[in-house]
Amino acid sequence: MTPPLSLTIQVKDPDWADLPAALDDAQALGVAMAELPLHALDVIFGGRIQPRRLAAVRRICADRPLGYVLHGHLGINLMEEAFRLPLHLEVLRANIEAAAALECRNLVIHSGFVPTSQAAGIEAAFDRQREHLSRMGDVARDHGVTLCVENIFEFTGIKATALPGRLARELRAIAHPNVMATFDISHGWLHCGQWGADFLEEAQALAPLSRHLHLHDSFGRPNDFWTYTVTEMLAFGVGDLHLPMGWGSIPWAALAEGCEWPEDLVADVEVNHRYRSAFPEAIATSRAWVERLKLAPAPFARAAE
Repeated sequence: MTPPLSLTIQVKDPDWADLPAALDDAQALGVAMAELPLHALDVIFGGRIQPRRLAAVRRICADRPLGYVLHGHLGINLMEEAFRLPLHLEVLRANIEAAAALECRNLVIHSGFVPTSQAAGIEAAFDRQREHLSRMGDVARDHGVTLCVENIFEFTGIKATALPGRLARELRAIAHPNVMATFDISHGWLHCGQWGADFLEEAQALAPLSRHLHLHDSFGRPNDFWTYTVTEMLAFGVGDLHLPMGWGSIPWAALAEGCEWPEDLVADVEVNHRYRSAFPEAIATSRAWVERLKLAPAPFARAAE
């Protein structure tokens, strides 16, 4: 069976006046699912859900022929200093509860990051992340949610985070069926470009753990010099551009041919809304690519939901 396509939903109004139309667009474009942006919905305050606001979002999403996944708060960082971690865990727990209330099967959170430092400090941060992901995986399991940890890249140049292959090793060490990966393929392309890593080798390591995909394109060049506008970034082909598949330089055919993916993945089209006119093309191209993927059982058995 072909994995379902999802579309990232953009919300700008703090009271979600634009959410119904965005979901209407997703339906009209023929995707099966929508990725809701919890980080833009203003339903969690100080680590606590405001029930009436969450209920209002739930009403907007109800009674539609769409399944849902949820992108959690980008600031959650389980590699943080120990004194900050209780707050991050509190916010993550509220994210899990919101995902369950909105009937979202996957909750996307970002992989942790730390300031560059001695290797021992970076490894200690990875230790913290493994410990807390394992514990929060139990919370996610109890809510019928899978935490899907997204690879990012060193967007400031002064913070360390996991390459796709390192994230794969971390997840295999945790070995929890409710703690899997979101493989943001363009992020991996950029990160490998920063470090000169072999992108296909890194992708082959993470793909079997990737229950969630973010599909968008770029040129694998970090935005490490000044440009005036996004249009100039496009001209130079630098940064996290979120282009439709095929507009950048990611080797999509080699990924489809050389990687193995979980049978129950969700493939989310995460294209920048400045290219809204190209959404039909982006979805058609993404669907054709997903149909080529080699699927296999996930390495950890999923807990009963």
